Amino acid sequence: MARGLRRRRLATYTHPVSEHVHRPSAAVDPRDLTGRFAHRVSIAVRFADTDAMGHVNNAVYLTYCEVARIRYWTDVTGQPVALGTEGAESLILAEARITYRAPAFHGEDITVETRATRIGRSSFTLEHRLLACVPADEPRLVALSESILVRYDYATGLPVALSAAHISALEAFEERSLRG
Repeated sequence: MARGLRRRRLATYTHPVSEHVHRPSAAVDPRDLTGRFAHRVSIAVRFADTDAMGHVNNAVYLTYCEVARIRYWTDVTGQPVALGTEGAESLILAEARITYRAPAFHGEDITVETRATRIGRSSFTLEHRLLACVPADEPRLVALSESILVRYDYATGLPVALSAAHISALEAFEERSLRG
């Protein structure tokens, strides 16, 4: 080794999920979405979902919500979401809001719980609660989200009324009236 040069020792980087998880207190935050969420989708966090900080990138949470709302619609109404290129009526996302509560990491599973909370003439609102955990561990709240979807006719370029069958399916699944 040349004089004056010291060999650097490279730090070993380990990223076990459990060491980086913030465990909030058991107290319920009044901003948390409480109550019944009957629809659940489990999504494994991929390495590609994480950013340079080692946690799930903020934008990816909205993708998790997209997966959940598409599955919710299909499971509840029995109809797939049509692509706009098919010239059909379909759903478009009019608004999305998200509140981040804690980080999630590669190696965890995200459970997205979804429920409908409101039905209008051509739109409806979904709430999502995102929980993360490693297998065999207790889930923790990582994000809350709200999505407003609009039934849309790609041929005319205009919103269209939700059908009576769609409204009935949503209300039956949620076990309550959602019109307001």
